[in-house]
Amino acid sequence: MDPRKSGSAGVPRSARSGDAVHVAGVILALCVGVWYSQALEVSVGKVHFVEAMNGSTVLLPCTYSSCIGIKNLYFSWHYNKNGTMDKMCDGVIPAEGIEPHVRILWPRVEFIGSSKTTNISILLWNVTFDDEGEYTCFARNPKEKNRNHSAIFTLIVVDELKEVDNTVTIIILSVVGGIIGLIIVIMVLKALVLFIIRKVQEKNKECLVSSSGIDNTENGLSKAENKATPKA
Repeated sequence: MDPRKSGSAGVPRSARSGDAVHVAGVILALCVGVWYSQALEVSVGKVHFVEAMNGSTVLLPCTYSSCIGIKNLYFSWHYNKNGTMDKMCDGVIPAEGIEPHVRILWPRVEFIGSSKTTNISILLWNVTFDDEGEYTCFARNPKEKNRNHSAIFTLIVVDELKEVDNTVTIIILSVVGGIIGLIIVIMVLKALVLFIIRKVQEKNKECLVSSSGIDNTENGLSKAENKATPKA
């Protein structure tokens, strides 16, 4: 039998089934990747900690996002107290743009978030050294088959804030500024020198043209006089 006429008859079934499994795996991975890219996420910002003075008011930030929207989004704040998660507040956002129903469980907690800005942040008033530790922002979205996500924010309480020594920064900025200023001065002086040289060259050209014109005139007059002089 001619193998060219047999088409795919010569390909083993195991190879064809292996290719089908591979294609199915790729499609499944793409679907999972798309689902995760659209899934619920909560964030406490790029900086996951704050250093606050004893007795001050602290913002515990948290925002949520979901590409496919929310419905009856549940959220909560917990404080990790020696391994025990102590709930501070919780609430439910019925839909996008509708403000949540919040339940406050701590006396010094104030909810300042808004569904219009996907914000579920809280304030903690009059912090003490006992408040130091990790705070977890949690959210669950029933619209995404109850997918949930959480983020941790760390609070550090101190007697006084440390003063930042900016001496090195000031020195660096001064040096950089001096170098930039020196470069500008050099460029200005260079431009001024080139301008002066150009003016001098133009003046020299004018003088050469004028002198050559005078010489030509004098030579012409001399020749005319010579021609006009009669022979003796």
